[in-house]
Amino acid sequence: MAEIDLLDLYPRAKRNPDERAATMTAEDRLAAKQFGRDYFDGPRNRGYGGYRYDGRWVSVLPRFVKHYGLAAKSRVLDVGCAKGFMLHDLRQVVPGITVAGIDISQYALDNAMEDVRPFLQVGNAKDLSMFGGKSFDLVVSINTIHNLELEECRQALREIQRVGNHAFLTVDAWRTPEEEARMKKWNITAETFMHVDEWKKLFREVGYTGDYYWFIP
Repeated sequence: MAEIDLLDLYPRAKRNPDERAATMTAEDRLAAKQFGRDYFDGPRNRGYGGYRYDGRWVSVLPRFVKHYGLAAKSRVLDVGCAKGFMLHDLRQVVPGITVAGIDISQYALDNAMEDVRPFLQVGNAKDLSMFGGKSFDLVVSINTIHNLELEECRQALREIQRVGNHAFLTVDAWRTPEEEARMKKWNITAETFMHVDEWKKLFREVGYTGDYYWFIP
């Protein structure tokens, strides 16, 4: 288990937590938590404000390929795959690789990249029973499991551990009181978000041995 930033080349958007907190309503939060059109392609105060493909993963994925030794024979699962952008780019970076993805959003899957759509299915991170133990060389979950309540988050970590030989995930977290304040202003969907030390304690408690890093707005 290691804290490692494999997303260091991922483009960082400028975020204004104060503005978001001032304009977000309870109705916006409720709409976002449906993970439908509003969340992905609706107004910015309900989610992404337009979740569109731009190929940004192509420059990021070589870090994953090198770190985990991915090759054409490898199998990779994306838990919380959304429209499949990462898996689409992974197939370009590593031709022949086997990919799979699950997401809670039927809307996202209906609007997924055409080439990976056959490999995606509706599912919840807390239950990966459709996959056998150690079925994947790598399981990736970016900003997903924190959308579950704590006990379900525990289940998700155990499931990711069960189906993957290696894993990498990112979750909402903070290191300082200032970062905690920014997180609470920015957060719209996360149910489990806490100090990095609390996350590390949770990882140990559930036996998660994969890699991890933090989303801090």
